[in-house]
Amino acid sequence: MMTRKFSRLLGLLLATLLLAQSTPNGFAQVRSESQQGDRMDWWRNDRFGMFIHWGLYAVPAGEYQGNDVKGIGEWIMDKANIPREEYEKYASQFDPQSFDADEWVRIAKYAGMKYIVITSKHHDGFCLFDSQTDYDIVDATPYKKDLLKPLSEACERHGLKFCTYYSIMDWHHDSQLPSSENDGKPKWNPTRMVEGQKQAYTDYMKEHLRKLIVDYNTHVLWFDGEWPSWWTDADGKSLYQWLLALNPNLIVNNRVGAGRKGMGGFSKEDSFAGDFGTPEQEIPATGVDSDWESCMTMNDTWGFKASDENWKSSETLIRNLIDIASKGGNYLLNVGPKADGTFPQASVDRLRAIGDWMSVNGESLYGSEAALFRPEWGRVTRRGGTLYLHVFEWPAHGKLTLPALRNPIRRASLLATPETTLSVNQGNEQWVIDVPESAIDPIATVITIDVQGMPELALTRR
Repeated sequence: MMTRKFSRLLGLLLATLLLAQSTPNGFAQVRSESQQGDRMDWWRNDRFGMFIHWGLYAVPAGEYQGNDVKGIGEWIMDKANIPREEYEKYASQFDPQSFDADEWVRIAKYAGMKYIVITSKHHDGFCLFDSQTDYDIVDATPYKKDLLKPLSEACERHGLKFCTYYSIMDWHHDSQLPSSENDGKPKWNPTRMVEGQKQAYTDYMKEHLRKLIVDYNTHVLWFDGEWPSWWTDADGKSLYQWLLALNPNLIVNNRVGAGRKGMGGFSKEDSFAGDFGTPEQEIPATGVDSDWESCMTMNDTWGFKASDENWKSSETLIRNLIDIASKGGNYLLNVGPKADGTFPQASVDRLRAIGDWMSVNGESLYGSEAALFRPEWGRVTRRGGTLYLHVFEWPAHGKLTLPALRNPIRRASLLATPETTLSVNQGNEQWVIDVPESAIDPIATVITIDVQGMPELALTRR
């Protein structure tokens, strides 16, 4: 009888042979710009997703040998110079009996999030799914169950898109060595590739990625760890084409290409640069002429770190979401679950507050486009012939000003109470809206302005 891992390898070989027959060069052709737009439509419309960083690093929770380790929680293997054999011991302590996939998805859904991106494998090389090695949640932990499959199924049940993060760099794989080592203390970032081992590691990655796409129905592959010198642009382009051959509807971020972190080097013309840019822990000052998604934390770390209590306020998080949408981007907001499988209460509280605001005002963000202008009092989004004015600073005298539009106005109202019509004084250079004395929502009150045709500024600013 074939062993499980041998049968997997045979399945991968057969799948690869079938793919090689699909086109003369073995890869599906890169889609045209119009076709690419079709597969990106849902992602552009959804605007808001949950990032989840979870793995063995949740066990030490930022502490090693009794000391708090500086830096972000998921980097503890590198920051504390932990040898592989020592770090592997955390697997025997990873037993998330409180993990509830449906509860996670319900929390994300209430917050108004439309998709979830979870770390299938971070830089430490540990897999949250049943991989072809023993270094995964099924084979190396007392939990002994796949985590990604139930989460993918829960997303399907609740109407969210399931997506996966995958690190190209791997601190655990035999093909890679630490960048340096001092008295037995390895510095893992960036790794060095063992001569002659790159193809074997690429094949190892492809088996993981094939499984995530085919067996787990992942809609987005979110790469990271692309900066070691052994990963090249040509590698990124080849991998991108291979992925689209597996699923032509798959969306891939720009970090599939070498050194593509953030917006730097992103170009729609470069297939190795993926489908969208990924500014990290920042919001671009202005809009970007391409698809992009800001990934950000609620506190200072991505993976759970018990000592990190520097939480952003719900107001900051909600206004970040509005700011990003007003510039045509998506917001990927992170949660770092604890080792037992539960979300930190501070994360849950903030997600609930975001959900309360989104339940009233989500219409102003989903399917919206970048604003025509950016006022001092807040941000603006638009959808069709409707402008959504997100007022952060409520006017003291009941008069809200905005640049004049060329379009005849149909109606102005409060989104929270659409039956409340607001009067607008339509000047040639600016419009003045009469608003109530106080804001409905102190974080962001939304005013809608419906006009005839597509909104257009009366005066072109230079």
